[in-house]
Amino acid sequence: MLVARGLVGFGAGNVAVVRSYIAGATSLQERTSSMANTSTCQALGFILGPVFQTCFALIGEKGVKWDTIKLQINMYTAPVLLSAILGVLNIILILAILREHRVDDSGRQCKNINFEEANTDEVQIPQGNIDQVAVVATNVLFFVVLFIFALFETILTPLTMDMYAWTQEQAVLYNGIILAALGVEAVLIFVGVKLLSKKIGERVILLGGLILVWVGFFILLPWGNQLPKIQWEDLHNNSVPNTTFGEIITGLWKSPGGGHDARPTGCPVDQAWCLYTPVIHLAQFLTSAVLIGVGYPACNVMSYTLYSKILGPKPQGVYMGWLTASGSAARILGPVFISHVYTYLGPRWAFSLVCGMVVLTITLVGAVYKRLIAFSVRCGRVQE
Repeated sequence: MLVARGLVGFGAGNVAVVRSYIAGATSLQERTSSMANTSTCQALGFILGPVFQTCFALIGEKGVKWDTIKLQINMYTAPVLLSAILGVLNIILILAILREHRVDDSGRQCKNINFEEANTDEVQIPQGNIDQVAVVATNVLFFVVLFIFALFETILTPLTMDMYAWTQEQAVLYNGIILAALGVEAVLIFVGVKLLSKKIGERVILLGGLILVWVGFFILLPWGNQLPKIQWEDLHNNSVPNTTFGEIITGLWKSPGGGHDARPTGCPVDQAWCLYTPVIHLAQFLTSAVLIGVGYPACNVMSYTLYSKILGPKPQGVYMGWLTASGSAARILGPVFISHVYTYLGPRWAFSLVCGMVVLTITLVGAVYKRLIAFSVRCGRVQE
């Protein structure tokens, strides 16, 4: 299983190759729309994946067995087989459809780096130095964007269990519905930014998305005087309760099998902040989720769209690999950060630190705002 998971991880690096291909095969005017289409397909995959998993659960554990090749198709093997079939389909599509196709930022055919001869109407790839400051800033920006959303996904279950006394099953179900709704919302945002970017530009959308994310986490800060339900059941002492025989029989009748499987709900008392931190109301939580669900996809698609434009028409594989690596690091560090800070310091400190991080990111974008332009625009070959 570990080997298979490792191979899947290596395969996930194809995202960088796809973005590099799109960047090389589109003009500046086409870039944002193409990147948004790719993000839309990714979002649909995140939505449909759990849906297919739920459908496969109907097959059951026994499923269907093919004795000739000793293959059993059940609720566990069906998703794997479907993924393998989709992988083969992707390989066929790559071999049958994708071709080397490079254009400059104006849309003119560039000389193919794999061939020495070129048509007379092809142009050479323009020479010039890439703005490394803008490259580093965009990598940092992409890291922060994915870092924030990764920690938001991670904190959903413990936060809702602590604040609303949900059971683990309820938290998984309700948060799954919320994430699915955010996925649908993301698809709509990806479609919207394609149109909006032509009117106001990518940088403005990027800043707007960061502001929405900041507002979302600011709303998540605990306010008021109402405290969450405390999970006192974790406290035990050595005294023997004065319980009558009738009460014992009644308890056993209500809870067959001893009732010890029922887990206590609420904010655990061993988290000291539960005793003085106000509850985050459900309306706060849902409003925050909607705002973050709007800001994150806008920031996500705009960050790597700007990144590809900054790099210019040169081959972008290595640079896109660095961008993907920064995103992977964010998905690793985000959950670790929020888990520790939330557990030991509580939501007030956790979300305050996130708000501060977003403010610093907005400041960074403001500092390099004029440098977040296309390679050809900076070199004076194309008007912005």
